[in-house]
Amino acid sequence: MNKLNGLHPENVFKFFEEISLIPRGSGNMKQISDYCEEFAKEHSLRIIRDDADNIIIFKNGTAGYENAQPVILQGHLDMVCQKEPTCTIDFERDGLDIYVDGDYIKARGTTLGADNGIAVAMVLAILASDNIAHPPIEAIFTTDEEIGMIGASKLDVSEIKGKRMINIDSEEQDLLTTSCAGGMEYKLSIPIKRRIATGSKISFSIAGLKGGHSGVEIDKKRVNASILMGRILNHLRKFEFDIISITGGDKSNAITNACMADILTKDAEKFISALRDYEQTIKNEIDDREPDFIISIETFGESALEVFETDTKETLISALVLIPNGIIEMSATIDGLVETSLNLGILKTDKENITLVSGLRSSKLSALDALEEKLGVLADTLGLSYKTSGKYLPWEYNRNSVLQKLYIECFEEKFGYPPKVVAIHAGLECGVLASKISGLDSISIGPELFDIHTVNERVSIKSVREMYQLILDVLKKMDK
Repeated sequence: MNKLNGLHPENVFKFFEEISLIPRGSGNMKQISDYCEEFAKEHSLRIIRDDADNIIIFKNGTAGYENAQPVILQGHLDMVCQKEPTCTIDFERDGLDIYVDGDYIKARGTTLGADNGIAVAMVLAILASDNIAHPPIEAIFTTDEEIGMIGASKLDVSEIKGKRMINIDSEEQDLLTTSCAGGMEYKLSIPIKRRIATGSKISFSIAGLKGGHSGVEIDKKRVNASILMGRILNHLRKFEFDIISITGGDKSNAITNACMADILTKDAEKFISALRDYEQTIKNEIDDREPDFIISIETFGESALEVFETDTKETLISALVLIPNGIIEMSATIDGLVETSLNLGILKTDKENITLVSGLRSSKLSALDALEEKLGVLADTLGLSYKTSGKYLPWEYNRNSVLQKLYIECFEEKFGYPPKVVAIHAGLECGVLASKISGLDSISIGPELFDIHTVNERVSIKSVREMYQLILDVLKKMDK
């Protein structure tokens, strides 16, 4: 403890350090929700905790604001847990080893969890204070945001009275986010029929691709390794080979940067030669955007192994070739904004099925529904089963937002220039909560965070200080 002593605002960093000592990876929410519940009791604040471990804390308005309309302050409790191979931290039981490096707070060997722990710390600091002017506050802390906004989807908002919400889950200080995409997962299953075949086993993997976040980087022309694997296998159909297994990616919201296939062939030399020739063709094609693309090949001796039956193999290759991927439509109203996209993020082989999981996104619900229907037709055409899950609604732009105008005014007063008003193709809980709270006027803001969801994650101390003061300015200027 006390690694952040001397940083200001003191209470924000005090609470952030306390939060950082609590295991709170997605799906492991009890301890952090216990902490919030104990905080509310210590400060004699009304609290609601539901079966999903979501937390709502209520605080009355300060002098002069007693009868003002409540404001909702919102963030999520969970973090993405990633660590370096040599790191010994157990995310189920251990806290983080945070430290200060110049203007940044970092964590040794792991993600920092400032996404979204810094929002929780800011809100707790406001709730704990007795000298900050503010309207009545309804603080919503949701669980399992990082794995499909599960907590927000389950949240009972019947006790919520506020119609203005400040979500603190954005990562750039100069941006004011006013809308985001909705989304869902689409899971296609290919039943596996197997047989025994004899030949030389070859393992080859696509590697060196950039990958990235399927919402933020889908417009960067990055190559999806699983889609590319389908292209390669389709090109090599003229050569006799069987597939043993195929694997690529483990998150539907990440552009797959690696994919591996194990195959069996009667003529390993001819297959590898053709594979190397096509590798060079692809490299020449994508070198300007994927300069580190490479195919690694490992050969094994001849043996008898279980392989996919021919119809399973053909169905798999057809699915990988035909499944849409990447940008489907750009916005006609917001320049540069991706309107609709999808990403094949998971490709795996288990005992009974080959599973393909795509993450779908759109800023228009009708376009999201149409993409779901299109994928349904693909499944029906291939004679396969599919299911969708985790659907969350888009957060649509509110051109009459009073909260946007107030925030822009306060931002410009503080910094001398206006924030950049943006819509994003990634998902935020604003859309889920807007679907539950009629007439909700919301914005999303946040301090400078870098490399979130990676072991290089860091947060700017200066930006936290500036953004916290800005939030206090906005609260003070809200109608009494």
